[in-house]
Amino acid sequence: MVKVAEKQDINILVNMAVQLYENSTKKELQEEFCEDILNDNVKFFLKYENNLPVGFAQVNLRFDYVEGSATSPVGYLEGIWIQESFRRKGYAKELLQECEKWAKSKNCKEFASDCELSNKNSHNFHKAMNFKEANKIICFIKNI
Repeated sequence: MVKVAEKQDINILVNMAVQLYENSTKKELQEEFCEDILNDNVKFFLKYENNLPVGFAQVNLRFDYVEGSATSPVGYLEGIWIQESFRRKGYAKELLQECEKWAKSKNCKEFASDCELSNKNSHNFHKAMNFKEANKIICFIKNI
């Protein structure tokens, strides 16, 4: 079963998200998600197996330019994660379909995502879900 996450589900989301966003703390994610869950342009979905939460996805509407897009807003998969022992069961695909359905309900004509160049698992997932590669970039920064 996939359900829309609500405010009372924040701790469940944070406990999963901290495993996906390894550079973020639970406190940071808690603050971010508490704000995001009230935003009409953001939606979280939870995947359950036998009443046990085993995965989540976060989708946003992006109104700024999205690489490769020609419309606005664009549904954007911000993150998707399935507990390792529950992978390869089609659960991420289910979550993605819910995200896409929500984005369509918000008048999106396109759906996008990204991943790190080094994340082969994510790259393979996106290809399997019929995403086409729009661009590859390397970002730079320096102190001034």
